[in-house]
Amino acid sequence: MSSNLIRGTFILTLGTFLSKFLGLFYVIPFYSIIGKEGTALYTYGYVPYTIAISVATAGVPLAVSKFVSKYNALEEYEMGQRIFRSGISLMLITGVISFLLLFALAPVFADIIIPEDEGFLSSRSDVIGVIRAVSFALILVPILSLIRGFFQGHESMGPSAVSQVVEQIVRIVFLLAASYAVINIFNGELSTAVNFATFAAFIGAIGGLAVLGWYWIKRRSHMNTLFSKSKGQIHMTTWEMYKELLTYAGPFVLVGIANPLYQFIDQLTFNNAMVEAGIEKEQAETILGILNFSTHKLILIPVTLAIALSLTLVPVITKTFVQQNFHSLHNQLTQTFQILLFLTIPACVGLLVLAEPMYTLFYENLSEGTHILAIYAPVAILFALFSVTAAILQGVDEQRYTLLSLLVGLLIKLSLNIPLIHWLQADGSILATALGYSAAILINLFVIKRTANFQFGKVFRMSLLILILTAFMALAVFSTSYIMEIFFEPVSKIQALMIVLPSVFMGLLAYGLISLKLGLVAKLFPSQYQRLKAKLLG
Repeated sequence: MSSNLIRGTFILTLGTFLSKFLGLFYVIPFYSIIGKEGTALYTYGYVPYTIAISVATAGVPLAVSKFVSKYNALEEYEMGQRIFRSGISLMLITGVISFLLLFALAPVFADIIIPEDEGFLSSRSDVIGVIRAVSFALILVPILSLIRGFFQGHESMGPSAVSQVVEQIVRIVFLLAASYAVINIFNGELSTAVNFATFAAFIGAIGGLAVLGWYWIKRRSHMNTLFSKSKGQIHMTTWEMYKELLTYAGPFVLVGIANPLYQFIDQLTFNNAMVEAGIEKEQAETILGILNFSTHKLILIPVTLAIALSLTLVPVITKTFVQQNFHSLHNQLTQTFQILLFLTIPACVGLLVLAEPMYTLFYENLSEGTHILAIYAPVAILFALFSVTAAILQGVDEQRYTLLSLLVGLLIKLSLNIPLIHWLQADGSILATALGYSAAILINLFVIKRTANFQFGKVFRMSLLILILTAFMALAVFSTSYIMEIFFEPVSKIQALMIVLPSVFMGLLAYGLISLKLGLVAKLFPSQYQRLKAKLLG
């Protein structure tokens, strides 16, 4: 299979994992600075920003990755260079327009999120301020994303990986320093600290752009040599290039904002629905912060592989599909699904089993947080499956069905969210999300089967084996945590850490040893397994 898929996946996975790792662990000091009162306000700014950034790029960065990969496979290298040059100007224009729109629409969002100031933790002016602070990042992030897409189209994942990590480091350093200074040095308002924290996205983008600029200078001569080898047999006008690009871009933007759109539905409906269900306004807003920030940060860690696979799959599958090499395509799809499930399922189940000490370790010992994390953790498997199945559909030119599946999922979420919250409170919101994603995934799988004539038999058999292995792992994790809780209670971060570390170690040991014994590691990661084996034996 492709060593390119595995190698590219591991490079991008490493970068994405480090970025997510930093994005997870910064919440420990950040939460201690702003507390649970500030987390809901923080998400009020970041969810609209995430949607706006996807609209600003219009899916162009990943579409460029597919466009470049397609024409590189045809040895028409100059086409990728042309779309890159014009794309930079387009991203700058759309970025500025999106910044101005989000800045101007902040009061409208605030009126929907906080219909009245009285009784809620955040005020209308607080929400306006945090949305406007984060909107500045829209000016730079589209250009940053486009350059990453160009490198990925050349199957060069290093620049994306390194720039992600640097961008995250710069953002987090500024975020923590600024929010700490506002609260603890200048005795400022909580809303001011959160405004600086969201503005950190703009500062981080500057750091990411600096890294990509360095890579571009370093690889410019190689790129020029490649462009000089272009066949020059395909001639397209600028409009024709953008017309093709836009057919790719639409589904990309929708897939990119799938999760934020689900969160945005909660942001618009959760507070009022909870109040109607008999929950106090302050408690409702606190639970929304737990749902959309605290637990969401944790459950996204198992999805890291899916994000990396999605980014890597597009150029690789596109190349195989264009070459009509269906045997190789089927092997790529089988191994992709198997690797995804092999890593994601046990991670999500482990998070479920260790919900209380994990939430305590990152935030505080809070019964609502523990409960929501335990219920929410398995849904991360659906997040991962949707990301990868959507990427596969884009790779085989079936983008229209990605749009259909997403819209069906969102319609289910929107239709069921309020009645399920009335019935089950926060659990109802999670259930509505799970039902929406499940419907979207089933549509994607059906289209993949029909379009690529792909048989899921091998994936299904591997899934059953992974579930059995996960059950053994869960037993090892639960037994270890049960023993550790005899000596430590998960009421403080230190005691929670003393429970989490040995439990995670025993889970990894049990799952890893059984997988090695059954030959799963050698089957799923052949080249990596052989290199590791050679180093250990030689």
